[in-house]
Amino acid sequence: MINFLTITSAVGILGLTNVAATPLSEILNEMETENIAEELVQEIQEQEIVSDKEPRWVCENCNENERVTLAFFQDYGITDKYALATLMGNIQQESRFTPNICEGGARVSYHRCYHGGYGLIQWTTYGRYHGLGHHARITGGDPSSLKTQLSYLVTEREWKAAEPRFKNPGQSIGYYMNGAYTWLGWGIHGNRTHYSNQYVNRLTQLTS
Repeated sequence: MINFLTITSAVGILGLTNVAATPLSEILNEMETENIAEELVQEIQEQEIVSDKEPRWVCENCNENERVTLAFFQDYGITDKYALATLMGNIQQESRFTPNICEGGARVSYHRCYHGGYGLIQWTTYGRYHGLGHHARITGGDPSSLKTQLSYLVTEREWKAAEPRFKNPGQSIGYYMNGAYTWLGWGIHGNRTHYSNQYVNRLTQLTS
């Protein structure tokens, strides 16, 4: 049975200011329609508690795109410092965290990169490059933006194949680098390991 306190809380959540003029049946119907119940509030609170318990890594001397990317991977469930550093190091090698970069260095929109790779991880093959454009269309995003590219990369089958490795904590850079190769399939290793080790030193744990 819904008590007065629950109804009062729901009124506040729903923004109903004229309580006296609103029949009880209408309040209850609106509560049901909007799925507002004590269980939902409790679930949100429990999620916040779990989130608070997870360690957060920050990079104070990183640029905005680096910070957004770091937060994105943590929100996605990757919490190991070395895994995060490896992901960051590989993106640094691929694009310097520049989402609108075309292979060769030109800063252009998605539709004006006519050859080579494009974006954060330099999507190069026909399927992966056009997959980004398709993802942008169905989500209403901009394929040249950081937000859209991050949301796309975790949908690719190459990422899904490597994801369990990144979510396995307590491993070495080398272990996670094998996952990065599965994900990116690079032709040139370059400075990936060097950059990854740099991020290990740059990431610090957020303290409350």
